Amino acid sequence: MSTNHIEPSDANQPTSALVQAVTDIEQHVREGGWDQHPRLYALAPTEELVEREPGLANRLGLKHETIAEGALTPIEQDVSGGSLEELLPSISWPDTVSGCAIALERIVLPPGAEEHVPEDDDAAVRWAQTHPKRTDVRVVVGVLRDGSRMSVMRVRGHEDDDELIRDAELSPEIGDALAETLT
Repeated sequence: MSTNHIEPSDANQPTSALVQAVTDIEQHVREGGWDQHPRLYALAPTEELVEREPGLANRLGLKHETIAEGALTPIEQDVSGGSLEELLPSISWPDTVSGCAIALERIVLPPGAEEHVPEDDDAAVRWAQTHPKRTDVRVVVGVLRDGSRMSVMRVRGHEDDDELIRDAELSPEIGDALAETLT
């Protein structure tokens, strides 16, 4: 698989801090392998985190002089139980959070496969999971309060860093749902 870099399609260009945060999240999640549950993150300004939580900053090795301007620190949230559809509308973030991100896995089926999906939801999931031409992907979507968005996607079996696909709108519906949590 060749490197696939796509210029952001959204008028709100992602900040380099957001690009770095979603990339860091994907690399962190990748360490746990595949077949993981969705993982939700608050994106906090690193400089403010160091000031407010010096003990945590010390454990993470964060120091004022080494922090890039505008850097964001992902803070994983406990999202055990419930579906994303139920969870996301119930979330609101304090003003100290600049944005949020989610890492999740999806199954991508080839064109035309939707014509054969069983109507029963459980049967449809089992059918997709065993489809011989399925592709597993991990998507990390991040949004900021200013409207900036960034997504990265990894295709299962393509684990090298240069095989990460980047775009502001790889999954706009997830980006929209995350943006709603920030209002």
